[in-house]
Amino acid sequence: MVTICPASVLRSATSLCTGLLLVGAVVSCSSPSGENASRSTDSDSTATSQTAAPANSPLQVVAEFREPQIVGVAVAPDGRVFGVFPRWDNNPVNPIAVIGTDGSVKPYPDASWCMWNDSVRNEPQKHWICPQSVHVDQAGMLWVLDPAAPGLKATVPGGPKLVKIDPKTNKVVQNISFPASVAPRKSYLNDVRIDTQRNFAYITESGMGAIVVVDLKTGTSRRLLADHPSVHPEPGLTLKADGHPMIDPTGKPMALHADGIALSRNGEYLYWSPLTSHSLYRIKTEALRNAALSSAQLGSQVEKVGTIPATDGMEIDAKDNVYLTSFENNAIMRRTPAGKLETIAKEPRLQWPDTYAITANGDLYFTTSAIHKTPTWNKGVGKQDQTYRIFKTALPQ
Repeated sequence: MVTICPASVLRSATSLCTGLLLVGAVVSCSSPSGENASRSTDSDSTATSQTAAPANSPLQVVAEFREPQIVGVAVAPDGRVFGVFPRWDNNPVNPIAVIGTDGSVKPYPDASWCMWNDSVRNEPQKHWICPQSVHVDQAGMLWVLDPAAPGLKATVPGGPKLVKIDPKTNKVVQNISFPASVAPRKSYLNDVRIDTQRNFAYITESGMGAIVVVDLKTGTSRRLLADHPSVHPEPGLTLKADGHPMIDPTGKPMALHADGIALSRNGEYLYWSPLTSHSLYRIKTEALRNAALSSAQLGSQVEKVGTIPATDGMEIDAKDNVYLTSFENNAIMRRTPAGKLETIAKEPRLQWPDTYAITANGDLYFTTSAIHKTPTWNKGVGKQDQTYRIFKTALPQ
């Protein structure tokens, strides 16, 4: 599944694989065996509609990328936008990047952290291996979650980590490594939320299914609810994205575990959903922090909140509205505390809306990652015929 950029290409220009679309230029990243040849470049009837914005769209394009694939986004208090380009089907030069207002894409926190090759294999805790998410907490600190599983195959020993960076200094201030008991070889740490009042982090693990709880004071972590149905795919569910069945190369329907996550503003409830699921769950965080509870006792406190569209990214606002990226419907939605599902935007440009970020001034940012068009879900042939985007819109009242 992994497509590696030729070393000569990576050395020639640090921004080459980022492929930011500025004045119509398209730059893509190819493999030594000519991976671009396996990507479908034929135009189709949907290409124009996916590019054009509807006249009444509430969405503003913040940035566009032809390659590589973007999944995560976060916004610092000073307005800087951070993007995540995981090492899935290619090898981005800047897997964590600051996306400038001038269209620049710069490595973050520096080029050394973004490097991952044979020369640094013995330093897995000092480099982004396959980062998956970025998140800015209520104190303005930036957190990067690196499951360290290039190509979604297996974790690099010693690589899974949660890294805290101070955006004011651009320096790493905390680096928490996950042991194999918490992040096994087949795990994939997916998304993170931070409770700044209680100094805890909560993480979804989508490779095998679990919720990971981290005591940020001690750096210790626990893998929880691994045997509970709330973190696993719903049996018999075959999802479609943009009408495309999510079937893997072996002919099996996509079955991914706990993915989207949201922490209530008061830190009392954690919400999540498996990606292959139509169910929203929550639990009191007090229970997750209580190490004295048995697995059965903890599981008994999980609540099924309601039925939702399958979602990848999730976030929650100060009024406890839960925002959902509905990749089945090319839409972004929210669920009110009363259980009402509301559509914020629905349009063809929303090719697998992925990850959310909410800013202090009330802007909602999100990415479109077109996961359903990657080789994994198209018999090994990439079908990407559109740019990846970062959008923003004002939070609806």
